[in-house]
Amino acid sequence: MKLQQIYNFLDKISPFELQEKWDNSGLIVGDMNREVSNIVLSLDLDDDMVDSTDEGTLFIVHHPLIFSGLTELDFAKYPSNLIEKMILKKQSLIAMHTNFDKTHLNRYVFEKVLGLKLESQNDFLCIGKGEWKYKELLSLLRDKLNLPTLKVIGKKEIIKSIALTTGSGASLIDEVEADCFLTGDIKYHDAMKAMSENLMMVDIGHYESECFFGEILLEDLKLLEISAIIMKSKNPFTIDNT
Repeated sequence: MKLQQIYNFLDKISPFELQEKWDNSGLIVGDMNREVSNIVLSLDLDDDMVDSTDEGTLFIVHHPLIFSGLTELDFAKYPSNLIEKMILKKQSLIAMHTNFDKTHLNRYVFEKVLGLKLESQNDFLCIGKGEWKYKELLSLLRDKLNLPTLKVIGKKEIIKSIALTTGSGASLIDEVEADCFLTGDIKYHDAMKAMSENLMMVDIGHYESECFFGEILLEDLKLLEISAIIMKSKNPFTIDNT
């Protein structure tokens, strides 16, 4: 199957024009006229994936391998080292990032993973209402997102509304109209702002909240007559309890 055909299919289910201006979703490496032998879905791309896959593989990932313009291709350094390997193996790479956040990922994690009832959604924020006790909510997050530890700001014993943005969403604090905001990559000054505004926040991890990308997209790709599999990228962070 031609890369162009697959790109067009992806563009229909999650239009690339929906991406944010700073984003770099779309074709990262490849030739639209090239034949693709199989598809690998992953949150990110790493050495092991490139090394273990066949020539002609198309990687569809969530995070763009190239975010801003490259000024050099030093093949000893990331991401040029991966780009060189892909070129030599005639492999391709497409990223579906903020466009997919808006059309699929945030809602999937809110409803399907956490089992919350969606009341409203803007581009990135999913919001639901109900009543959750503090310990019950944290137990749900640990279980469903496989989080051994949780960082919490502004603890509330009873939560009546929850907002969620997967990945790194703390910059959206001013848009949150809820008792509790779930997102990843919460920085110190974000926490200070939330605390001063009586907003509870829980850091649900960047990797942990977005690792469902492959399983979501795999369902859609079943409509195409091409083999597609999920490969788990490595979480760059580890928890050391020693």
